[in-house]
Amino acid sequence: MDRDIRTVDDVLRLLDGLFAPDADRWTGGAADWWDGFYADRARPVPFFVAKPDESLVAWLDRGALGGRRALDLGCGPGRNALHLAARGYEVDAVDLSPAAVAWARERAGEAGATVRFRCGNAFALAETELTGPYDLVYDSGCFHHLPPHRRVSYLALLDRVLAPGGHLALTCFAAGGMGSELPDAELYRTGRLHGGLAYTPESLRRIFADLTEVELRRMRDEPGDSPCFGESFLWTALFRREPGGS
Repeated sequence: MDRDIRTVDDVLRLLDGLFAPDADRWTGGAADWWDGFYADRARPVPFFVAKPDESLVAWLDRGALGGRRALDLGCGPGRNALHLAARGYEVDAVDLSPAAVAWARERAGEAGATVRFRCGNAFALAETELTGPYDLVYDSGCFHHLPPHRRVSYLALLDRVLAPGGHLALTCFAAGGMGSELPDAELYRTGRLHGGLAYTPESLRRIFADLTEVELRRMRDEPGDSPCFGESFLWTALFRREPGGS
């Protein structure tokens, strides 16, 4: 008989284990799942393109993002990390998948960009290597693959590494577009994340209530010849941590 739970981390790990790693991309075999996903670089996956998010470009162009240190969560092949580096940021970028990080490093080498890539779980790395403070935490597609209980870990990461006055920039599945709209409790009953979770504007505002909303909108569709990535089934959101916040 196991009676091992005595900390919040123990509870989180127990809940992690309720989700099948071969189906839901977070626990246990998540790195292997994503390695398989990134193995064929010629696959017609929208975010395989070497283009930054249109929202990131827009915020930088209009001066909405300040500072000089950025953390890219779930960086994938590095398209946004490389753009931030090209715009003068000192960038740390992290992903669970060794294949994704290897591809991102290749792209950085070809572009002559300096980015500090890390492979692993961002929540664990935030306690040792990704210590911040960061003026920008950028997340294009990581948040919507987290099981509900790991939002607690996500908010704790922001508390730990996001500088006062810094920004969280988020791109995630929009309800009514792509992703599962099942209630949180139902996800635990099925033991699956169903490919990723969709969010409403109200749910995002509730989750990030300790931050100040700067902008929340649908991402703009971008044509194939655009220098930017954009798909309208995604939300793009910018939140700010107030200078006087904890």
